[in-house]
Amino acid sequence: MIKSITELIFSNAFIKRILKMDFSKITACGECCDGCQKKKDGICNGCIEADGYVPEWSDSGRCKVHACTRNHNVQFCGLCDCFPCDKLTEIIHWNKNIIEQQHDLAEKYLNKKLL
Repeated sequence: MIKSITELIFSNAFIKRILKMDFSKITACGECCDGCQKKKDGICNGCIEADGYVPEWSDSGRCKVHACTRNHNVQFCGLCDCFPCDKLTEIIHWNKNIIEQQHDLAEKYLNKKLL
């Protein structure tokens, strides 16, 4: 049985899960477009591939989250020095857990860098 956070972080299952994650496919908002039906159907190229110019944001141009992460030279919000910021919860208002999800994603990303 796992007794401490340290044991959990370095447990075999945890390490395998992190090593399998392909962070190059994680979008600015923390999604992965690979499994998206719109991408599979050719309706959308994917946020990374389209540099944030996707159908979801066609009325306003480029995805504001994508543009912001590029301006801050980070792949996704959780890696930004300004994280968490008010912009994130304003733009992604439909996801009440966006801060926690980005934090968790950043933690996994940084742990993978250490492994």
